[in-house]
Amino acid sequence: MTSGIEKWLKKRGVSVDDIAEIVYTLQRPYNADLTVAECEESVRAVLEKREVQYVLYTGIALDELAERRLLPEPLQAIMETDESLYGVDETLALGITNVYGMIGLTSFGYLDKVKPGIIRQLNLKGEKIHVFLDDLVAGLAAAASARIAHQDPKAIRYHLPDSP
Repeated sequence: MTSGIEKWLKKRGVSVDDIAEIVYTLQRPYNADLTVAECEESVRAVLEKREVQYVLYTGIALDELAERRLLPEPLQAIMETDESLYGVDETLALGITNVYGMIGLTSFGYLDKVKPGIIRQLNLKGEKIHVFLDDLVAGLAAAASARIAHQDPKAIRYHLPDSP
């Protein structure tokens, strides 16, 4: 099913490479040996999760329906103006960030504010509506970044004592 969601993303102008570049930027300061290929693998691993795919399908579909002006008012107007207080787009994206814990959440907040790479391009108002997709890509990058952090073999492992 991953190739299917990759096709949906590609149709909207987003590639795994685009997301991997953001992941690399997030994790490189903490992992000098990290490669972009490892970041791509992490993005694909997150994309394999069915709950992530469902969130992406839902958000992308809403963006596409808004482009075709098929949403009921006032939702159509909210989507066309990308109303700043809407927040449903960020809420949906949090479903992706939470797959790998709090580090995903903090990374998402950073990405949502800074809007690097493809996230910035998606956020620009143009012919297409990406109210959901820019946040979903940020959520996906944050989760893939958190996945790498969780798997870092150099991370300190703490163990509980046998008894207090």
